[in-house]
Amino acid sequence: MDNTKVFAMKLSKVYPLLVQKAERRGRTQGEVDEIIRWLTGYDQAGLERQLEQDGPYGQFLEEAPAWNPHARLIKGMICRVRVEAIQDPLMWRVRCLDKLIDELARGRAMENILRSGEEAQ
Repeated sequence: MDNTKVFAMKLSKVYPLLVQKAERRGRTQGEVDEIIRWLTGYDQAGLERQLEQDGPYGQFLEEAPAWNPHARLIKGMICRVRVEAIQDPLMWRVRCLDKLIDELARGRAMENILRSGEEAQ
């Protein structure tokens, strides 16, 4: 799938997939929301508003109120792509969120997912 198709997908299509991925592994929607809030700077009301407005996924990430500066600590592979090697800033945001939800689904502790114990370099 090319980048423009990913960016144009409705948030109402992407969000449930993120939640389902986590729930299949015994994690919760609340944890998914916590990750989204940490990464994007949306508060819960803002996230819910975005879900109601149901705009494009790319726009949701592009207009995030405060992208977390610790997001640059997100490294590794997602969908056979190394996160830190992604050049397109918006695709990097998409893959960062994918990576964090993947870590959640794999059972990683929330403090590690949210890079709480890591130093920003």
